[in-house]
Amino acid sequence: MKKPWSRKRMLWTIVITVLATTLLVVLSLNFVTSEKALDRKVEHRYAVSDPQFRREMSVLLGPAILGGNQVTALQNGIEIFPAMLLAIRGAQTSITFETYIYWSGEIGKEVSDALAERARAGVAVSVIIDWVGSIKMEQDLLQSMQDAGVEVHRYRPLHWYNLGRMNNRTHRKLLVIDGRIGFTGGVGIADQWSGDGGDPEHWRDTHFRIEGPAVAQFQAAFNDNWIKTTGRVLNGVDYFPDLPPKGGMDAHLFVASPSGGSESMHLMYLLAIAAAEQTIDLAASYFVPDKLLIEALVAARGRDVRVRILLPGPHIDALTVKIASKADWGVLLQAGAEIHLYQPTMLHTKLLVIDNELVSVGSTNFDMRSIRLNDEASLNIYDRVFARQMTAVFEADLLAAEAYSYASWESRPFRERFAEKVLLPIKSQL
Repeated sequence: MKKPWSRKRMLWTIVITVLATTLLVVLSLNFVTSEKALDRKVEHRYAVSDPQFRREMSVLLGPAILGGNQVTALQNGIEIFPAMLLAIRGAQTSITFETYIYWSGEIGKEVSDALAERARAGVAVSVIIDWVGSIKMEQDLLQSMQDAGVEVHRYRPLHWYNLGRMNNRTHRKLLVIDGRIGFTGGVGIADQWSGDGGDPEHWRDTHFRIEGPAVAQFQAAFNDNWIKTTGRVLNGVDYFPDLPPKGGMDAHLFVASPSGGSESMHLMYLLAIAAAEQTIDLAASYFVPDKLLIEALVAARGRDVRVRILLPGPHIDALTVKIASKADWGVLLQAGAEIHLYQPTMLHTKLLVIDNELVSVGSTNFDMRSIRLNDEASLNIYDRVFARQMTAVFEADLLAAEAYSYASWESRPFRERFAEKVLLPIKSQL
């Protein structure tokens, strides 16, 4: 006959085991991605300049390509923050703003003060800040905005009921003013993005200002997470005014999220690379592609496409990403792809230029975390003049980079090779 204390101990063991198993199952849900996943190479069927390419990019990625837009590239904080602050301070009806990184500091306070001032003036200001990305944001900065009337929500804060989605963060960078002016790109709200990107304390990045019909797609993208967060939709003429043409560029903004459209970014990259016939220029702050993307780049080299990849050099904020990334460089270098490492500071740019025809920018990194786990937004611009401008920007950055050879990859130390193997099982989470 079992003693009472033995039965209690057995009961507690069962309870603890059940709780631990439940917690493990819930946490494991963070690593589950969409059931819809590409597993076959996209073949080369047409060029980026072919009308069929645009037709398929419109219907497969979601939002249609719209004409009549004007996109302006802004280089580093010295151009980016003044343009964003000027737009915020000029808002008359509404401001919607979603970002991943929002930290305390000089630029954090300046942006918060500008948003608060517009809220006090009667402008509807709606803000989504990622909970993880705003860990370094002091409470008084957040409180000052809320006290002024800014409606601020943190995306997926830590609660017991959302442990299964803790790994799904919003990495989108979206700012929309009066439903008429949009901004997107790589910049976060933190002091390392200030300045001109010329030293390790000030990162190299690019952001983009847009006017024209495609701005409505920015507003729709913001609404995607606003609805998830608040259960409400922002609509009406203050958010979706009539948008006449502002320029001659064709563009569309599309989103990705594990809860819907998670393969959009993956498909976009694969279709664009498969369509390339002349050049692929890729600047990526975090480069951890999957097998299909590597195969696509190698296949492009097989078509004699020039492939140039610009990556962070000695300055990077995620050492594990740098280690995991290097494991795949060998096959690319052997195929004839060029890899260049940016030297002056952390390269945080996200830029893809295909055949001097297509430019893809936004928040999305060239890694599987961005493609499968994060909420992301990317802007595609189909315009030859703009593509040539961005190629010139890319080549200017190449002048501050060092070429990396296959011989260097082959002779990398054993400790690097070992670390690559250790990180292989969690490569998609980096």
